[in-house]
Amino acid sequence: MFGPAGGTGCYKTAAGATFRAGGALVTRMVLIFSVTVPFFALVLCGYLAARLKLIPETAIPGLNIYVLFFALPCMLYRFGASLPVGQLIDTTVIAVWLGAALLMVFGTVAVTRSPRIGLKDAAFGALTTAFPNTGFMGVPMLAALLGASAAGPVITTLLIDLLITSSVAIGLAQVGDRGELGPVASVLRSLRGALSNPLPWAIGAGMVSSATGVHPIGPADTIVRMLADSATPVALFTIGTVLWRAGQHAHARTPLDLYLPLALIKLVAHPLLVLGLGWLAIHLLGAPLSRFNLTVLVLAAALPSASTASLLAERYGADNSRVTRAVVLSTVLAFATFSLLAWLAGAGPQ
Repeated sequence: MFGPAGGTGCYKTAAGATFRAGGALVTRMVLIFSVTVPFFALVLCGYLAARLKLIPETAIPGLNIYVLFFALPCMLYRFGASLPVGQLIDTTVIAVWLGAALLMVFGTVAVTRSPRIGLKDAAFGALTTAFPNTGFMGVPMLAALLGASAAGPVITTLLIDLLITSSVAIGLAQVGDRGELGPVASVLRSLRGALSNPLPWAIGAGMVSSATGVHPIGPADTIVRMLADSATPVALFTIGTVLWRAGQHAHARTPLDLYLPLALIKLVAHPLLVLGLGWLAIHLLGAPLSRFNLTVLVLAAALPSASTASLLAERYGADNSRVTRAVVLSTVLAFATFSLLAWLAGAGPQ
């Protein structure tokens, strides 16, 4: 009555726009949960199945072998074969991810090493913070959230972590507090071990198929497709069983202050570091890193720690209790932190 005639109408329009914007944000979060809930729920199913003895502990290594040597290589091969080689050998993506990985490893070792935590345990703790679960969880989940083109950068990060990040961390662990092995010899020994993993070879085979146009046909193609289709649910289920088994073999009581920082570094510091390096590469160096690829890298860094870290810690005689608890805690917390970051990044089911 005292203002312009259209004032009330303008207010209603602005309020309506705000309401619609808020509704759109809520809808996008619901869509993100429609992807993340099934992924993390399958991990929980595997954990509960092992805990309740529905799956005997002796069967868990068999599940892991099926995923690692059959299903997951076929899935990675198919992704690699369907993508241009340039998407798998993007030098900017490689530089940003590798730089972040090395900073995470050496930075975490420097921050966490103490009289209570020797170099070996600090190195495996660093592997927990620098190696996300891109293989079993990241490739399919990010492809579901961002589209099939997200698989290229994620596979690149997986290849770097399998060959370099894990080799550097294990190499540091093998050097030991007394310097039993030289650093170069330790890293080379670790790299030889990494090359026994079938996943890098599956990715390489996919790149060859993409470059040459030669693909399996007939029954061979059907077998590869069937194994690839089984990879995601079985891999997620297996993560849960492996985490339960690792917990059973971690008999020592580990104070919260020894493993909580590892989970927080993984879920908070790692994605922030990748984002910072990507921003610097784009704005200061003029690197041709697309916003899409940077989003993929940040979300990949926000994934929980790879369960491989606990298996390797057990194999090399490190403090497996600390590593396992960090991996489990990061997996539990990542449901919230990853979903929130995906929402902030504007991701959504494709």
